[in-house]
Amino acid sequence: MFFNSVLQEMVESSGGGIGAVLMGYDGIAIDQFFRPVEGVDLGQMAVEYSNVLKEIRQAAEILNTGAMEEVFIKTDKYQMIIRALNHDYFVALTLGREGNFGKGRYLLMRDAPALREALG
Repeated sequence: MFFNSVLQEMVESSGGGIGAVLMGYDGIAIDQFFRPVEGVDLGQMAVEYSNVLKEIRQAAEILNTGAMEEVFIKTDKYQMIIRALNHDYFVALTLGREGNFGKGRYLLMRDAPALREALG
């Protein structure tokens, strides 16, 4: 219940948030909160992006550039801000195109330590 309440608060406080998911790099969601959006499966979107994130994380390790911390994906309809929590998990916040990117990024940075601690 803790994870869901944190994810819901992120979505509702971000200004334009439509979904948040706590997920493993294996594509399995630990918890999620999605507002209904016609024509898009936010859960499937997160699963597909998890594969891309694995590749980015591995590339950063191979290049010895440090651990991946954040990734931003912006399309003509959505913005997704992804924050790595540890080697196994990340949290992603999806905003509408006109959503408040700065506020979303702030909320992810603010809540990441509590999520990380709760994951153990």
